[in-house]
Amino acid sequence: MSNTPVDERQALLTKNDGGTPIVQEYGTASSSGTSTPSIVKPSAINSPSGTDLLWILGGLWSAVFLGALDTTIVATLVSPIGSYFQKSHQASYLGTSYLLSVCCFTPLYGIGTLLCGIATSMEFLIFARAVAGMGGGGVMTGRISVTDIIPLKQRGLYQGLANILFGLGSGIGGPVGGWINDTFGWRTAFLIQIPILVLSAIVITFKVNIKLPETKQTARQKLARIDYAGSFTLVVCVGSLLLGLSLKTGEDLKWSSPIVVSLLCLSAVFAVVFVLVEAKWAPEPVMPMRLLTMRTPFFVAVSNFCMSCYAFSMLYNVPLYFSAVRLNSASESGLHLLPNAVGLVLIAVSCGSVFAGWQDDAKNRKTVLVDDCFSSWSFVISRLDLFLERVYAPFAPLARYCIWRVRHEFPHHFNSYALIASVDKKDYAVATGISYLFRTTGQVLGVSLSGALVQAVLVSSLRKGIQGPDAEKIIQSIRHSTAIIPTLDPPLRVVAIQSYQRALTTVFTCQVVLAFVLMLSCLPIEENPLPGSHEEQEQQERLRRERNGRVAA
Repeated sequence: MSNTPVDERQALLTKNDGGTPIVQEYGTASSSGTSTPSIVKPSAINSPSGTDLLWILGGLWSAVFLGALDTTIVATLVSPIGSYFQKSHQASYLGTSYLLSVCCFTPLYGIGTLLCGIATSMEFLIFARAVAGMGGGGVMTGRISVTDIIPLKQRGLYQGLANILFGLGSGIGGPVGGWINDTFGWRTAFLIQIPILVLSAIVITFKVNIKLPETKQTARQKLARIDYAGSFTLVVCVGSLLLGLSLKTGEDLKWSSPIVVSLLCLSAVFAVVFVLVEAKWAPEPVMPMRLLTMRTPFFVAVSNFCMSCYAFSMLYNVPLYFSAVRLNSASESGLHLLPNAVGLVLIAVSCGSVFAGWQDDAKNRKTVLVDDCFSSWSFVISRLDLFLERVYAPFAPLARYCIWRVRHEFPHHFNSYALIASVDKKDYAVATGISYLFRTTGQVLGVSLSGALVQAVLVSSLRKGIQGPDAEKIIQSIRHSTAIIPTLDPPLRVVAIQSYQRALTTVFTCQVVLAFVLMLSCLPIEENPLPGSHEEQEQQERLRRERNGRVAA
């Protein structure tokens, strides 16, 4: 046996029992007397100077800010853009095309935004939004890239700042988009983003040089790990479903129409193929089935899906309510969202980060209970806002939107903590990917399905209220442009407003049901100790003592 002296810094495993550790701590001298660290500190890989760090953060976060700003700007401009092209019945495609491509692709955001600004038709604009969405997914990676240049101890602070910036962009998008539309025209809302994106691209190109740890994999091996089949089948499945429903409601086709039936059947077939690909053939699936068979990851995924579907259906239908029912201009609609921009975004996002951070040293039961409380509150307040709509209509939409924003911010943090606490460390990245997959899919379906429902109820209501030889022409005019409503004769105007109100009330009622499902999906989430918490350390110590006791026995 070796008599080589050891201390608490030396590795327990040695090579050939000769006193030379296989793994040494950073800076620990080997038995030969040389100080050759075998582990390089991560901070030594990427450590920009203070000035460079400011440039890098400015370049990365400006793109993140614009990505958030764009989402709510477009939500506010959906009605004016639809009226401009006389195709309001296709306006929900502006959100659907963008979010679907965000869900599946990356980096062409700048080109897509420029194409939006010069679009000459609704069809071209929808295509441009899809191109922008391909880059929208890449824009958001700026928040992830920051973690490679910020020390671990400071990441919480910088992540909180990024969240506040993202929330601020989301909040002011509505008021700014409405003001730009009424002052300069809706095209300006897209074109003003281009200079900032160009500056961001230049800064990132010359200042961001993130070095990642070397791996033995070649570029071809890394590309081979991508789940191409899973991504393709998911796109076809969701895209076919959305297109079939959109043609049924937007183009007024019958359920028995061959193209509608074909698209819905195609969606069902590719849904089955997607599950088979993920379960049996994908080397690194985008949706690993083994994790979805676990209790907490499954219900966190369902919760994220319902939450995003609920939130984005609200985001795209609240501005429509103000423009079609209240007959507000785009600027006025945006001003109704100003309290959300000035106060609630900063409070909700920053408090969400701080409150979630507090969970680090707390029991995970608090995480689950708080998430359940917010989910329950979401269900109750969703039912209450329908009552407010009838009793005190002027206050209801503002109250609904403000409460929705707070409801939307908090549980995302808690769900993330519950998910991480329920899986092994090697599955952190995969579990997070599942969470975002369900979240983005919920966003797409929330916008598209709510838009399809609005059009279906709207057409039915208009046909009941408008009769006569020119009835169909008037109905199509109301569907194609909300701007025509104030110019209608008083009786027709009342019918149009009531029809839109009935359609939107139907959507908000469906949100009540969705909020109830969201509440139920949070209840089964398990209590698990968070990684690095005192509870986890106590649990590990208890297991160690139990093992030692069995060995002694």
